Amino acid sequence: MTWPLLLAMVLLTSFNFVDAYFVSLLGTEELAAFSYTFPVTFTLFSMVIGLGIGTSAMVATALGRGRAARARAAGGTALALSALLVLVISVPVWLGHDAIFRLLGADEAMRKLTDDYMSVWLMGAIFVAFPMVGNAVMRANGNTRGPSLVMAASAFTNAALDPLFIFGWGPFPALGLAGAAWATVIAYGLSSLLILYMLLVRMKALGWYRRRRAQVLAARQLLAVAAPAAGANMLTPMAMAAMTAIVAQYGDAAVAALGVGTRLESLATLVILTLSMSLPPLISQNAAAGQMARVQHLYRSVIRFILIWQGGIYLALWALSGQLAALFAQDAEVAQSLGLLIAILPLSWGPQGVVILTNSSFNALRRPMNALTLSIIRLFVTYLPLAWIGGKLAGLPGVFSGVVVANLVTAIIAWRWLDRCLHHPTAPLPSPSKR
Repeated sequence: MTWPLLLAMVLLTSFNFVDAYFVSLLGTEELAAFSYTFPVTFTLFSMVIGLGIGTSAMVATALGRGRAARARAAGGTALALSALLVLVISVPVWLGHDAIFRLLGADEAMRKLTDDYMSVWLMGAIFVAFPMVGNAVMRANGNTRGPSLVMAASAFTNAALDPLFIFGWGPFPALGLAGAAWATVIAYGLSSLLILYMLLVRMKALGWYRRRRAQVLAARQLLAVAAPAAGANMLTPMAMAAMTAIVAQYGDAAVAALGVGTRLESLATLVILTLSMSLPPLISQNAAAGQMARVQHLYRSVIRFILIWQGGIYLALWALSGQLAALFAQDAEVAQSLGLLIAILPLSWGPQGVVILTNSSFNALRRPMNALTLSIIRLFVTYLPLAWIGGKLAGLPGVFSGVVVANLVTAIIAWRWLDRCLHHPTAPLPSPSKR
C-alpha cells in the first residue's frame, strides 16, 4: 500500500518545493515572506490531515467488522465535515493574518508581501479538504493508486502554472507571490474534482446516513478520533511558527534558509509521512479483528525500517549540501545558513519519524489522547525549549542541535509508551456498536 501512496506524497510535497524554487528567483525578501506563510498554511493543512487520520480509522474499522454501508456513510460524513471546518477556520485566519505575521516577527514590508500570498491562498483553502480526506477514504478501502493519479495531475498543473503566474510569461500578468498562490489554488481545485469523481462514480465509496440522528452520531464518532489527531497535527505548525520567531533573531537570511529547509524536510521525510498514512488502516483492521500480534509486528518493522532509511537520507543530503544551498539561495548569507541547517537538522528526522509513526499507531488504535499528549511533549516540552536554550548557548547552530536532541529524547519516550500499550492492551478499540 505504501509505494503507490509514496508517489502521491512526492507529488503533493512538490507543490511547496516547486513554489519555493520559483519564489527564490524573485529575491531574498520574497523567499523570506514565503517562509513566514508556511506555518499558517500548514496549520490548516495539518487540521485536514488530522481529519484524514480519523476518517481512515473510522472507515477501516467499519470495513474490518464487515460493515460496508457504514464505511461508505462514514466517508461521506467526513468529507462534508472537513469542508465545513476548513471554511469556519479560514475566515478568522483571513481577518487576523496581519496580526499573526506581526507576532511571527515580520516587519511592515514583509507583511505586505505575505498579504499578497495569503489573500489568494485562503480563498481556495476549501480545496485542500477534498483531496486529503478523499485520499483517506480511498486508502481505507485499499486503493492507493487513485491518490497517485490525482496528485500527479494537480502537481503537474501547479508546476506549469507557477512560472506563468509568478513571472508573467506569455499573456499572463506578473503576480509575484500572489501568482504562486493562484497556481496552488487552481491545482488543488483540479484534484478536488478528480477525487470526488473517483469516489462517487468509479469506486462508489461515499454514502450518507438517512436519519439525522445517525448523521450526528457519525460526526461525533469521527471527531472523537479526528479532533485530537487534528489538534496534534496543528501543534506542529504552531511550534514551527514559534521556531520561526526564534530563528528571526538571526536575520531574514536565517528565516529564508529555515523556509527552504522546512520544505526540504517535507520532501526528505516523505517515506515517514507515507507510512503514517498506509500503516493506520492495517493497524485498525487487525486490531478490530483482535490480531494484536500482527499490530505489534507491523509497528516494530516500520520503525526499524524508517531509522535505517532516514540514516541514508542524511548521508545523501550531507553529500549534496553545497549543491542544494547553491540551488535555493541567491544570497551568500542564505546559502551559508542553509548549509549549516542541512549539516545538522536531518540527524533528527529519523527519531522524528518514530514519533510520527507512533502517533499514527495510537490514532489507529483509537487512543487519540495518547497521540495528542505525545505531540505536546515533543513540541513544547523538548523541541522549543531545547532549541531556545541551544540558541542562547551557541547561536543558530545551537538552535538546530537542540532540535536533534529533542527529537531523540521524544522518540525514546514514544517507543516505550506504545510498546507497553501493545504488550498490555486495554480495550484498544471500542466494542462494536449494536446499532
